[in-house]
Amino acid sequence: MLRPNSVEWTSMDNAQLHTLLEAVAGGRISVEEAECSLKTLPFEDLGFAKVDHHRALRKGYPETIFCAGKTPEQVAAIVGSMAEHGSNVLGTRCDVAMAEVVCAAHPAVQYYENARCFTLTVAPPRPLPGYVAVVCAGTSDMPVAEEAAITAESMGNRIERVYDIGVAGIHRLFQRRSILEAANVVIVCAGMEGALPSVVGGLVGCPVIAVPTSIGYGASFKGVAALLGMLNTCASGVTVVNIDNGFGAAAAATAINRLLLAQSDEA
Repeated sequence: MLRPNSVEWTSMDNAQLHTLLEAVAGGRISVEEAECSLKTLPFEDLGFAKVDHHRALRKGYPETIFCAGKTPEQVAAIVGSMAEHGSNVLGTRCDVAMAEVVCAAHPAVQYYENARCFTLTVAPPRPLPGYVAVVCAGTSDMPVAEEAAITAESMGNRIERVYDIGVAGIHRLFQRRSILEAANVVIVCAGMEGALPSVVGGLVGCPVIAVPTSIGYGASFKGVAALLGMLNTCASGVTVVNIDNGFGAAAAATAINRLLLAQSDEA
């Protein structure tokens, strides 16, 4: 007898849901067993959080835990709920103190201090085609770039990191130009005046996702100057996310790559 509460049935992706429905139609499990496995759809109420176990069906990747403002115990509980349902877990904006509590409760969690992210992999995601290039202008922009890179990797993307190639030494960019040109998507993180995405956007034919960072001196206004510079880019094909939003850039890049995967499957 199939176990309806096993990871096999509670991991919420399209293929497994289809398999579950086929099992019901074929009489291999009962309607009651299927109902039991689906009872936490569309979300599970933990009291302090409503965990969206249905999100992978809609988006292709599970809900992400935004850790800022939550207690370590709350984050650990959400991780447990997601893992019990067979879901991979990504937590963002997690400081070291919180990570220690989460890792103690869930030893399989991997923490990335520079990115302020953690992951827990229950089952590797389906690999997406090609790769996403994650670029940053300076070493100080690396935490935001790493948030983008870790997020994108957790969603099934292959990542090529191209760091510290800002316009103050533009010859460094041209040395890595071939990597950028072969990418499906390029994520560019930059602070100060935010010029790098415009330069990259003028060189490549793929979508460029610009991420303004809060790095810079006083007149950068904690990323506002970079944000406005990127929004006013003259390069075509450049879109812009919020200040320091590496996660948002990675989610957008994943959506693009998933469309490419769907087209490949149809072909």
